[in-house]
This record gives sequence, C-alpha cells and structure tokens, in this order.
Amino acid sequence: MMSDLKAELTEILDEAEWEWLIPHVQRDAVILVAPELNLVDVGVAIASDNIPSVEQWIDEQLITKPTTVQVGEWNLERSKRFNTLIVQPYVLVKEIVAT
Repeated sequence: MMSDLKAELTEILDEAEWEWLIPHVQRDAVILVAPELNLVDVGVAIASDNIPSVEQWIDEQLITKPTTVQVGEWNLERSKRFNTLIVQPYVLVKEIVAT
C-alpha cells in the first residue's frame, strides 16, 4: 500500500514557476520543504497521516509555511522554479537552487 502511494506521488512530482504558486500561497496551502528532505517522502507522510514524522519536521523547521520575506523575494524573482507535489489540500514545494 505504502509503495503504491509513493509511486503515485512520484508520478505527479512536477516543476513549477513561482507565478503558478501565488494563488496557492494566497489560500495558505503552500508548504515549503527543506532541501535535505525528499519531497515524495514528505508527501507520503502527509497523505498517510504520519503525524510523528510531520510533527518532527515542523519542530525542526524542515517543513514550514513560506515567510513574508521569502514571498517578497520570490515576487521579485518571478522566474524562480520549484519542485512541486500536490497532496490535497496542500501544495508541497521545494526551491530549485540555481547551480
């Protein structure tokens, strides 16, 4: 069951520009995932109500709501890209760091 969910979420993993995320930020649905976490693993934990993992990540600030400062920066850099994963009602995002 778990691996099915992981496979399903891996398939819907996508890339999006900041512009696309704005409406989701406005409805407070965006969750920013730290670079060291795997987006699909976080998605699986949220989708399967794995509360201990999710709470630990929140405590360690590895998953957060974007701050006003971050949103302001991204508004200036419209071409900014993110890896995205939709796990209703949330949109999990991870910054794609330009190398």
